[in-house]
Amino acid sequence: MAVEKKVAAYICQGCGLGERLDTAALVDVVKKEGKIQQVKPHPFLCSNAGVAMIQNDIDNEGVSHIMIGACSRRSKTDAFNFPEVAMARANLREGVIWIRPDTEEARETTQEMAEDYLRMGCAEIKTMRQPEGNPNTGTSRTLLVVGGGITGMTAALEAAKTGYPVVLVEKSGQLGGWAAKLYKRVPSHEPYKAPVDNGVADMVSAIEADPNIKVYLNATIAKTSGAPGRFQAEIATESGSTVTEDVGAIVQATGFALYDANKLPEFGYGKSPNVVDQGGLEQLAREAAERGGPILRPSDGQPVKSVVFVQCAGQRDASGTHLAYCSGHCCNTSIKQAMYFKDVNADIDTTVLYTDLRTPGNGEDFYRSGQEKGVIFTKGKVSSVEPAGNTCKVNFHDLILDDQHACIENADLVVLATGQVPNSGVNIDFKAVEGEEAAAEVEKKTISILNLDYRQGKDVPQLKYGFTDSHFICFPYETRRTGIYTAGPVRRPMDIAQAREDATGATLKAIQALENAAIGSAAHPRSGDLSYPSVRMEGCTQCKRCTVECPFGAIDEDAKGYPLMNESRCRRCGTCMGACPVRVISFENYSVDTVGSQIKAVSIPDEFSEKPRILVLACENDAYPAMDMAAMNRTEASAFVRVVPVRCLGSVNTIWITDALNSGYDGVMLMGCKHGDEYQCHFVKGSELANYRMSKIDDTLKGFNLETDRVQTYEVAITDIDRVPKLINDFEKRMFEIGMSPFKGF
Repeated sequence: MAVEKKVAAYICQGCGLGERLDTAALVDVVKKEGKIQQVKPHPFLCSNAGVAMIQNDIDNEGVSHIMIGACSRRSKTDAFNFPEVAMARANLREGVIWIRPDTEEARETTQEMAEDYLRMGCAEIKTMRQPEGNPNTGTSRTLLVVGGGITGMTAALEAAKTGYPVVLVEKSGQLGGWAAKLYKRVPSHEPYKAPVDNGVADMVSAIEADPNIKVYLNATIAKTSGAPGRFQAEIATESGSTVTEDVGAIVQATGFALYDANKLPEFGYGKSPNVVDQGGLEQLAREAAERGGPILRPSDGQPVKSVVFVQCAGQRDASGTHLAYCSGHCCNTSIKQAMYFKDVNADIDTTVLYTDLRTPGNGEDFYRSGQEKGVIFTKGKVSSVEPAGNTCKVNFHDLILDDQHACIENADLVVLATGQVPNSGVNIDFKAVEGEEAAAEVEKKTISILNLDYRQGKDVPQLKYGFTDSHFICFPYETRRTGIYTAGPVRRPMDIAQAREDATGATLKAIQALENAAIGSAAHPRSGDLSYPSVRMEGCTQCKRCTVECPFGAIDEDAKGYPLMNESRCRRCGTCMGACPVRVISFENYSVDTVGSQIKAVSIPDEFSEKPRILVLACENDAYPAMDMAAMNRTEASAFVRVVPVRCLGSVNTIWITDALNSGYDGVMLMGCKHGDEYQCHFVKGSELANYRMSKIDDTLKGFNLETDRVQTYEVAITDIDRVPKLINDFEKRMFEIGMSPFKGF
């Protein structure tokens, strides 16, 4: 049964609002122009008394929609938490009085700003509906962990500790991954003096003893379908049978493989058995420990008396031939492996050839311990390794002495630090590959990890080096597949200590996702949002732009070619809404109308008043917070801007730009996140898509006979606290230079 809409407005006078603004005039604007008759000013709206006043109106007066004129929507969220009603907030503090000087000359324009924001708030709340939540929810609380190495075992154990059932799938016949192959590992706590046990046996025992963890060995994921809270994972077992598990969220912890040293013939790999990679040395060390003797030279089984470690072998390569990145752990690993020799026989010559020595996590203490044990560290760049019988000659450029012809002769063993290559799976949409034969050929080259039933591909998308897509600042662990999180070296290069921390973080995010899914709520970054997109099918032209542009695979097509929403996968960014050319996609509390009505509600002065109106569409994740923080610093900004926060710049529909220009706005600024390879957009592609759409707006401007400078798109980071006001003020100056819009008054 539909609840009758009853709208009320509340205007705060605290934090200096009452002193700087004419409250009576604001109330008059809300009543006469906003057409909201129940308007209540309050001396301190976020106080207990103010909150109680609003709650009483909701409980006893039947208020279903509230508009609060106070501080930024990002402030006082605990106080103004009324989940049972629709709510809009007009930013009078950070958006008005904190960015305007407290002078008599500025009083008029400051009041105009406040009145406009209240008009906008009134318009927004009248076009909103209170979201009721996605009814198509799933309630599975089981976590699927794919990969049984250190990262995967940590994820499983951490989830089980919190009471969540876990299904752990490992492709090999035992748990442990790369860590199980290590003779010892780098210490992760003080005193960082010597290598320590790899710790795998204890973790395996803990998993085997935990009733909350179900383990599948010699198993792979044959198919993953569904959505957060209701994924179905078909697990192919060793026997050839398939078992289906219902899970709520997924952690992919599929680890890495060492870079193929066969691609480094200049370093002697494949030409001499005495040239090994770091994994090969671990095997030699384990064999020596089992034998109870020293590490032996592979070529003839004689004890190693001289060993050289070549750092960055096939890594940090600017040529594009090998790995462009640093794998992070390799320097510490070489120090650890050098100690294998020194701890057995201090007389063994151990030399580490490095360009930059990087020892994260132990404050160089481990490196100092290596020095104390007699490990030699030489800053040099290796050019070649020449096999000579049972020894090798290592040629390098000594970077300290600038000797380009330095060499180490008669090395019994050469160890190449080759780096990590993520086991990420497939990074291609097979449906986009032309021809069945071409698709089959591509699929042969890469084995899928998750075998996702998504139109966008079988595995989570990857970054340019093959690591799964996430951003180390904005959303670590997140992927473009809602409810699926990645952790460990599949996400970025890291060592064991970092991988365990990473696993814990990803597990917490996965738990949050499955709990949100159970109540129909969004995942990060709009965690708690109950809105979801709907499509007015009778107006849909089946253009498929929403399907293609959704960054998260939340939209498919039904049998007739209409968009089919999978709300549980949706992140609520609104990219589909911005993509839709006929504007038939909307959310209950965020739509073309909620924003469009705000744009049209602003009072536009005539062209002779010399008071421009500038619309700013600001990303709520970066640009809007930057504005708030600039306001906290009392950084002055133009009195002529009217800011509308948007969920993502990808949600910006070009009709808003057209409406603004038609309404007499002098200019439009779009502020979104950085895009490209180093993107910071919380919704991955939103900012990039908006930039592409706006690149075509010039034709519209020319059609209106307007200057192209009147619409500009900016990349803004949350840290651009000083830059954002300057961008606004510079844009205002440009509007004065080119003159007021000729559309004012039409």
